[in-house]
Amino acid sequence: MLRPPAVADQFYPGDKHRLSETVTALTPQVAAGDKIKALAVIVPHAGYVYSGRTAGATFARVEIPENIVILGPNHHGRGASLAIMSKGAWVMPMGEVPLNTALSELIKAKNPAVTEDNEAHRYEHSLEVQVPFLQAAQSRLAISPLAVGQLSFAQARDAGHFLAAAIREFGQPVLLVASTDMTHYQDRESAARQDRLALDRILQLDPEGLYRAVLDHGISMCGFIPTTIVLIAALELGARHASLVEYTDSGAISGDTTRVVAYAGLTIT
Repeated sequence: MLRPPAVADQFYPGDKHRLSETVTALTPQVAAGDKIKALAVIVPHAGYVYSGRTAGATFARVEIPENIVILGPNHHGRGASLAIMSKGAWVMPMGEVPLNTALSELIKAKNPAVTEDNEAHRYEHSLEVQVPFLQAAQSRLAISPLAVGQLSFAQARDAGHFLAAAIREFGQPVLLVASTDMTHYQDRESAARQDRLALDRILQLDPEGLYRAVLDHGISMCGFIPTTIVLIAALELGARHASLVEYTDSGAISGDTTRVVAYAGLTIT
């Protein structure tokens, strides 16, 4: 299957040259020797005008390998709760990105809850907006995209465990990308206070604590389940440290701090 972009000219420029220039402008220059080998990153997925600098700053910190697993929330509710695409390519403005069939098939084989489901990805933006940043950094990019619906913590724990097992068996460097925005549509102070509860759990590498904090405090972090899965997988792959690259909100661009969407970028090493 060739998947066309769903949100080009909405969340990011649809013209190849404008998009390349935009990604370059949003991504600070970091010398190759200063980049870290990360197991995972957590990045936002709003329109580039709002969250692109946070995403760019986070991706710039790490070495981008050829093999990427992107997990994001299924905003539309279409398809399976753990939906992967394993064959074909995503047709993006900056060029086609092949799907990593070998890694995706391993992910499916390890976890029977993962379903081949193109429909879940057809209109989903949370994974798509990450791809141009990855393309700009890695010319041999291949992705395994996983759209995530509602899961219990036990289901998320299993998904993270099986994902780590698939990556170990794959045997090549893989970067996990968790796509999430933080608190939605609260004033800046309330959003920051809520998000600190979630970010503290991420920084402590505490996936169950993150999951419980979001539910217990009603934090509108849309990708907390993909982030939980990624934290679990990263821990099984040897993660020892999490670092906050940037925290900001839409008010930094719009000037309206009474009703913001917040964004965070983090690295897991």
